[in-house]
Amino acid sequence: MGKITVGRGGKRGKTSGRGTKGQNARAGHKKYPEIRDLIKRTPKLRGYDFKSRKKAFVPINVAALDAHFDAGEKVTPASLITKGIISRTKGKNPRVKILAAGEITKKVVISGCDVSEEAKSKIEKAGGTITK
Repeated sequence: MGKITVGRGGKRGKTSGRGTKGQNARAGHKKYPEIRDLIKRTPKLRGYDFKSRKKAFVPINVAALDAHFDAGEKVTPASLITKGIISRTKGKNPRVKILAAGEITKKVVISGCDVSEEAKSKIEKAGGTITK
C-alpha cells in the first residue's frame, strides 16, 4: 500500500501543513513583519560606490612627531599606536596623514602614511625621508 493521501490528491492531507485555523492557515495575505517598519524608516545610502568609500585620515602634525620620536626612528601607523599618539579603529590601523603644523628638527623615516606637501618639505629639510 502506498502513501496515504486525501481524495483531492496531494501528500499532506487535512490542513496541508498549515496547522489549525487562523490567519496563517489562510491563502493570500500573511502577517506583516514588524522589522519592516524599522527597515523602511532607515535612509538608504545613495550615490556611486557608497560601500567602498575610503575612511577618513587621522591627522598628525609634524610637531607631534618631533615630540614623540627620536632621530632616526621609523614613523608608521603601528609605531604611532604603540607610542599612544593615535588609537586603532575597529581593530585596524587607521589611515594617517601628516600635516605641517609646528616644526620638526629630528631626522625621521616615514612610511605607510600620507604626507601633505608642506609637511614633506619640512621633513626633508630636517633630513628625514618619506617612503610609501
